[in-house]
Amino acid sequence: MVDTVQSTQRTGLDLDALAGYLDRAVPGLLSTGPGAGLSADRITGGKSNLTYRVTDGKSVWAVRRPPLGHVLATAHDMAREFRVLSALSAAGFPVPRPIALCEDTEVVGAPFYLMDFVEGTVYRSAAQAAVLGPARAGQITANLIQTLARLHAADPRELGLGDFGRPDGYLERQVRRWSKQLESNDERHLPGFAELPARLAAAAPAGGRAALVHGDFRLDNTIVAADDSIAAVVDWEMSTLGDPVADLGLMIVYWDATPGMPADAVASAVCAENGFPDGAQVAELYAAATGADLTDLPWCIALGCFKLAVIAEGIHLRYSRGQTLGAGFDQIGDMVAPLIARGHGVLDSGM
Repeated sequence: MVDTVQSTQRTGLDLDALAGYLDRAVPGLLSTGPGAGLSADRITGGKSNLTYRVTDGKSVWAVRRPPLGHVLATAHDMAREFRVLSALSAAGFPVPRPIALCEDTEVVGAPFYLMDFVEGTVYRSAAQAAVLGPARAGQITANLIQTLARLHAADPRELGLGDFGRPDGYLERQVRRWSKQLESNDERHLPGFAELPARLAAAAPAGGRAALVHGDFRLDNTIVAADDSIAAVVDWEMSTLGDPVADLGLMIVYWDATPGMPADAVASAVCAENGFPDGAQVAELYAAATGADLTDLPWCIALGCFKLAVIAEGIHLRYSRGQTLGAGFDQIGDMVAPLIARGHGVLDSGM
């Protein structure tokens, strides 16, 4: 079950152009042959790349393209997402099966790719997850951590992704990367924002082993099957090779509520009232599943706060310029100051 809104050509996906492209690129895919009429709904919830549920009346797929307007440099690379999905799908990891990549911006105005549509539930709201109860919430949490552990255990070279990133110096380079993104987006100059990356850089750990990292791993970036298994992990736009503890750190930023954060700014499904364990228990589950040394976890949580704050500031900038689609963007800018404060607090005192 995913939330959708009706799509039109004005919202980033020209369906006639898409149908024409698919006729040429994947002959026989559309059930009614050349010129098949398509309908689409935009899948809501995400605040970055745009994802659509597309159907020809018989089969259903998902289409993903970059956001409208101002985007972060080096982000929203459709070919990169398509590559990692292709590698993981071939290895049997739970991701949507990619079908076609189009890098010609003349088709729909931006690069995009087509993939299988995976049925299941994306748990975003507290109301959705309220029906789970502690037993199911705990099982979903365990399945989520086992999926993350499986990702981090995969050998990038065996996946054909040995050159997918530069793992050496990954943590320090993440601070530099997001600092540059902040320079591009920092029109409000919020207190403590510029100081946070300086503190992170001064205390950056060497990091551990290299692994394929998702870059934005959290419950609402997965599709949960009816049996509470993880049917698919989605939104791979920030995947690379790096320190796997960074994935866990950012996950915990989302998992545990940030004081002062607007209630509807991020997914609210994970909470104690719905039976989910807290971030410390999640870290214990991960350590048990992987045997990982989590000495660097507090620093990685602070990095996650900074990274998410920079992303939110970029989205706020697009919203302020009228370049976003859908509801909920009016609160994104209010996320940033609480995340800055939490990042400083974690560096001061740990988790």
